[in-house]
Amino acid sequence: MVTTGLVAIDSTILATAVPTIVRELGGFSSFPWLFSLYLLTQAVSVPIYSKLADTWGRKPVVLIGIALFGLGSLLCGFAWSMPALIAFRAVQGLGAGAVQPMAVTIAGDIYTVAERAKVQGYIASVWGISSVVGPTLGGVFSLFSWRWIFFVNIPLCLLAAWLLWRRLHEDIERRQHRIDWAGGALLTASVSLLILGILEGGNEWAWVSVPSVAVLGVGLVLLGVFLVVEQRADEPVLPLRLLSRRLLATTAAISVGVGVVLIGLTSYIPSFLEAILGVTPLQSGLTLALLTIGWPIAASQSGRLYLRRGFRFTALLGTAIVVVGCVALLVAAKHPSLWAVGGACLVVGLGMGLTASPTLIAAQSSVEWGERGVVTGANMFARSMGSAVGVAVMGAIVNAALRGVDGDTHPAALQVAVRDALVAVLVVAVLMIVAALAMPRDHAQSAA
Repeated sequence: MVTTGLVAIDSTILATAVPTIVRELGGFSSFPWLFSLYLLTQAVSVPIYSKLADTWGRKPVVLIGIALFGLGSLLCGFAWSMPALIAFRAVQGLGAGAVQPMAVTIAGDIYTVAERAKVQGYIASVWGISSVVGPTLGGVFSLFSWRWIFFVNIPLCLLAAWLLWRRLHEDIERRQHRIDWAGGALLTASVSLLILGILEGGNEWAWVSVPSVAVLGVGLVLLGVFLVVEQRADEPVLPLRLLSRRLLATTAAISVGVGVVLIGLTSYIPSFLEAILGVTPLQSGLTLALLTIGWPIAASQSGRLYLRRGFRFTALLGTAIVVVGCVALLVAAKHPSLWAVGGACLVVGLGMGLTASPTLIAAQSSVEWGERGVVTGANMFARSMGSAVGVAVMGAIVNAALRGVDGDTHPAALQVAVRDALVAVLVVAVLMIVAALAMPRDHAQSAA
């Protein structure tokens, strides 16, 4: 839970401080990279860490992740420009790529399927606590120095590392493994180019231009090469055979949607409220916090539901609630108020709690220990990729709607741009229902 808190607090504390950071360092059009590059390095490193965890054990991998996250946080605190801050966020992302999936995998190792819902509720409650603590600290730090937003991670990293070093004990069967470094490199390069093309298209260069076609084209070619390499690798970093299982494919698709919806709301709701309503970072952050308060409340109760009605029913109910919340947010964006936006965020959070945790537990319960790290990593990778691509797409949508206008000084234009982004979020939420409908009715059969 402490380890999860590193990523949870960082994600909730930064969103509320973006306007303050932009005012000091500049670069409003570049600020999506604060999230995008972090999420990119997190996403592409998750499969590698997950494979290493099934080889070396969870403990050394999560400790490496904590060390990288702490180093990245320290560097971010000393950043002197927006490009430097973005680059140091990439280091943070490399650490988060180990921290978040390993915490969930360790819980999957220790507890039974029946126990995991309650345990996942405890872990999800960290996000709920962070959703209050993070925005509060973000608002307070924004008053005198946003740099403490990153420095506050250092003592948490030390505490998490000490607890894991003292308390986590594993019995690992040592075997020879071949790490798929070629696959990892191709995945990193292809996804990086695709995100670059999506985020900068229509911003730094026209969509129909030589740079755009070159970046996106090379990214797609490398992605194709990656798929070929993974089919031939002895121990692929992202085993594509897992996606041939219906349960794992559908839960991964839902996880992509969770990442898109989550990043779409956390990236733009605070800036939207601060620009349109003139509220403080603390107020906007606490409004957004209702999303991550609803999440653990629903997640902690989801076990009773999926043990009685099944994972598929629980996921369908959760995704339907997410759609309702997204519709409410779209209405609230047209006639904004803190209460309306906060209520809609709470509904989305409740839906997420009934969607994210049960689908992850369904995927974990379908495999043995030797594949659990990879399966958990694949699910987390899907969510991270959803967030990474989602923030790039949302950034492209918002920048296209602003048409070169500074959203921080033109609130009316920002209101229209954010509404466009929320429409995209709603479309993704509807697709999550489609993926939930495609889940097998009996997850035990799909695992055979």
